[in-house]
Amino acid sequence: MHINALLQLMVERGGSDLHMMAGMPPAIRVLGDLCPLTELGVIDNDHLERMMFPLLDDEQRNAFEHSPTRRNELDFSYGIESVGRFRVNLCRQRGTLAVAVRAVPHEVPKIEALGLPRQVADFTRFRDGLMLVTGPTGSGKSTTLAAMIDRINEDRLGHIITIEEPIEYLHRSKRCYVTQREVGLNQDTLSFANALRHALRQDPDVILVGELRDFETISIALTAAETGHLVLGTLHTVGAAQTISRIVDVFPPEQQPQVTVQLASVLRGVVSQALLIDSEGSKRTPAAEIMRVNSGIAAMIRENQIAGIYQAIETGAKDGMMTMDQCILDLVARNRVTADQGWPYLRTETARRKLAPMLRQSLAA
Repeated sequence: MHINALLQLMVERGGSDLHMMAGMPPAIRVLGDLCPLTELGVIDNDHLERMMFPLLDDEQRNAFEHSPTRRNELDFSYGIESVGRFRVNLCRQRGTLAVAVRAVPHEVPKIEALGLPRQVADFTRFRDGLMLVTGPTGSGKSTTLAAMIDRINEDRLGHIITIEEPIEYLHRSKRCYVTQREVGLNQDTLSFANALRHALRQDPDVILVGELRDFETISIALTAAETGHLVLGTLHTVGAAQTISRIVDVFPPEQQPQVTVQLASVLRGVVSQALLIDSEGSKRTPAAEIMRVNSGIAAMIRENQIAGIYQAIETGAKDGMMTMDQCILDLVARNRVTADQGWPYLRTETARRKLAPMLRQSLAA
């Protein structure tokens, strides 16, 4: 089967990801579960290479097979007209090819259509500072950021620069000029840090950094936020407090006091999200922890009192804040998700005690 046919099948069945590896049938992820396509039979390594290598240009193929620093690892984007765009990862496992493909819809979704809390739209109104969307892989971070960029693109006049690896959603320039730069071999820039450093000379109003993954990128992002730009980025952290700790811990100990002061000044908010199967079992719905940096939280960051941030979020409803537990309990109470779907995502024993009666009732039914 050609890769295009497999990807079309994945989209038709509502899948988010396609996985292929030698000695196994292809599998697609539907509502979070990986479902083997046993009717297609087992794929061998030669078939996988014949399927995937024609998608690569000469430089990508040479890097994947021979590069001393990039060998056996490759990320790139791929599009099929009328089907969609896809983020593709190739790697070697036990000497054979393995493939993971993530589907990216043609159209950038609206914030409201995603079912996100209204506070997410409020964050797009900031003119400067640092705004972070966090969560584990597959929690919808890229989609949330794309929806936020689209809202900014519609609402203001300015220049938006996105730095991504690879580019997923394609943004048309609406009221803003949108420059999208792809990190990678034979692409627009060699690294997030390089692109971000040069972005400061490209007259941006808003900068999206696909992933804040290292000391250099995080350092430049903080500087950009401090010098009057709105910087949006992602981290693979769970919860707002852990996000702050991760940023601070990237820096050497002697720099951390300065970084906490800087972060307290520029951080505007954190959205930490997860995707849960809805109560009808037909789609996934987001649950989100929302932290907005008010004077109290800014003081905690500045003084490195990270342990107190969770309680500040928990009691910060008047500022539009909520913990993940509060969000999930609300989703269950409104029958948006079931108790058994929400239970694994709860973070405190107090929330589990509150949900336990509904969980017992659900399991009994």
